[in-house]
Amino acid sequence: MRAALTRLLEIAGCNVASFASAEDCLASGAAASADCLVCDVHLPGDSGFELHQRLAQTGTAAPVIFITAHDSPAARDRAVRLGAAAYLAKPFEGRALVNAVKQATSSR
Repeated sequence: MRAALTRLLEIAGCNVASFASAEDCLASGAAASADCLVCDVHLPGDSGFELHQRLAQTGTAAPVIFITAHDSPAARDRAVRLGAAAYLAKPFEGRALVNAVKQATSSR
């Protein structure tokens, strides 16, 4: 899924860095200069929600789009509370993600 979404966003004209885990993302330092983050809610190790909270603690303010294959009212509510730019439940159309990224980055 990560490779497919990376390719989709690259085709849409985005510069993309992808990571297998929240810890890999944090170790890279790439989030500090990101225009937008697309985080899966369920990652190995820290969740996408936990990644977002850790980044917020360091002052990273990039808009976040959460994606998940395990949609639930609780997950949607948590995404809203965290200020998500968008929340997409899998399966979603590629166009929905591209539009969410474009909308999230247009206000920056």
